[in-house]
Amino acid sequence: MNQDKITEVAAALIWDGDRFMICQRPAHKTRGLLWEFAGGKLEPGETGEEALVRECMEELGVTIQVKDVFMDVIHEYPDMKVHLTLFNAGIKEGTPKKLEHNDIRWITTTEIPEYSFCPADVDILKKLEELK
Repeated sequence: MNQDKITEVAAALIWDGDRFMICQRPAHKTRGLLWEFAGGKLEPGETGEEALVRECMEELGVTIQVKDVFMDVIHEYPDMKVHLTLFNAGIKEGTPKKLEHNDIRWITTTEIPEYSFCPADVDILKKLEELK
């Protein structure tokens, strides 16, 4: 496998007041049952914002408004290298449903340590914890 290839991933930091949404990966997928932000891989020719709107509709059944970039990270997993861009976002329409995830939670930054997240999210979570 070509480790030089970087997979572009967009994720949404969806806020509701002082809480943000986290999603639990399905058990049968890689990094199963770990927590992550909603989002996914960019399709060819898609921007991060476009990918997020599509992914949040597919995964959660909601229309989101994508705002500014919160931060981006590059992380190397054993099976892939990802460039993850996390955008601040809000829900424009709909109520999040578990269309693909095992679970969905709204948590505050103080609750972050209670959850096991995907390794690519660690630096992002540190930055979120500094917002307290």
